[in-house]
Amino acid sequence: MATSSFPILILLLSLLPFSYSHLHKLKSTTSRLHSNPDNTTSPTTFFEVTRPIPVPDTQPCYYLLLQHDFAYTYNKPPVTSSYTPPSCLTQIPSHIVLEWNATCKGRQFDRIFGVWLGGVELLRSCTAEPRATGIIWTVQKDVTKYSSLFFKESTFAVYLGNLVDSTYTGVYHVNVSLYFYFESDKLYLLDEQDNIPAFHFPADLVLPISRNLPLNDGLWFLIQNSTDIQSKELTVPSNAYRAVLEVYISFHSDDEFWYSNPPNNYISENNLTGEPGNGPFREVTLRLDGDVVGAVWPFTVIYTGGINPLLWRPITGIGSFNLPSYNIEITPFLDRLLDGKPHIFGFGVTNALDVWFVDANLHLWLDQKSSKTDGNLLKYEAPAYVPRTISKFDGLDGELKINAQRRISSTGWIKSSYGQFTFNFSQELHFQNSMEFRDNASIQLVRQTIESTYST
Repeated sequence: MATSSFPILILLLSLLPFSYSHLHKLKSTTSRLHSNPDNTTSPTTFFEVTRPIPVPDTQPCYYLLLQHDFAYTYNKPPVTSSYTPPSCLTQIPSHIVLEWNATCKGRQFDRIFGVWLGGVELLRSCTAEPRATGIIWTVQKDVTKYSSLFFKESTFAVYLGNLVDSTYTGVYHVNVSLYFYFESDKLYLLDEQDNIPAFHFPADLVLPISRNLPLNDGLWFLIQNSTDIQSKELTVPSNAYRAVLEVYISFHSDDEFWYSNPPNNYISENNLTGEPGNGPFREVTLRLDGDVVGAVWPFTVIYTGGINPLLWRPITGIGSFNLPSYNIEITPFLDRLLDGKPHIFGFGVTNALDVWFVDANLHLWLDQKSSKTDGNLLKYEAPAYVPRTISKFDGLDGELKINAQRRISSTGWIKSSYGQFTFNFSQELHFQNSMEFRDNASIQLVRQTIESTYST
């Protein structure tokens, strides 16, 4: 079981009455501070504070996936290369590390980018905003859970929508590499009392739930409003005995600062201009053949140009260089997926404004001793989220509180050569957001907490 609590405290200042468009004006103004000359002549190293990746003390096998200069790439096809398994993959590696290394010099906005192998997303990240004297940053991610992908030929793709003109001059010079680590003295033996490989090893198969190449954008789906449901059909092998959906999420444009959006009625009642607010509550729903099987209340990642870029040099915001992905156990629903027919995996975002980038990877563990597993869904509960809003205003100033909660659970059994097991997945989500507007709405104070508890 895992429990997480995501608090965020943000103070947004504006000289104008609040509307969503003012957030973008603030961002545009502060981003141009990067054109100021710097007193140093050497590049600045940017980094995200995170745990080191535990790897063996052995010499890794190195593989260069891509080397490319991302100049004017906005609305152009992703940069691709052919992946062929390296000769060192004669055994299963104990650890695999993906490394993104980039440099840039000049002036540029923060740019979201994605990295895919065979349509499976490996990394969602944000570029650092450069300085006149140049910057360098490295992102390392443990991608061991995608091990099965690296044993077959496929297409590697990176989309980084950059724009270069007379004002924004930064070109991102990028190397993407893999490091394979092996531990020859380590035997991966299963305990006879706990002999389910699905809880000891990476998935046997990882299927992409993303858009197909060719296209002039990332492989993610674009969700543009609260009624927009994006989906893809997949057929699951009939000998699967565990299934986990890994979801990648990022929020942009009108919803980059979704946690600070006031409700529509606040904007209309006070005759404010700008984009509709839709309030601060967001929920990404995961659907199987139309049924909600899980939900994600995303961590409030602030990108490297968010609010004030000077806050994020050289230490960037939590998650901005390696956006989190979210796992939803759908093993209890395997009974409906084992019929050999295509099924629809879909995504929606409650209260969404344009635009959210969402895709997913389906991790499947296969019974190597059988061509067909069996299962049955015993219990499933997914009542709608319960919102509660309290507001008190005198003109533009006042306080708004929004609370919401949601519980989703499913139970089912799966029978394979490993025996018959009952799987239960449950998640409980609690959301609280309070906004305070002061000085004729020239000051907005936002406090938000998301608590997520899940168990398998």
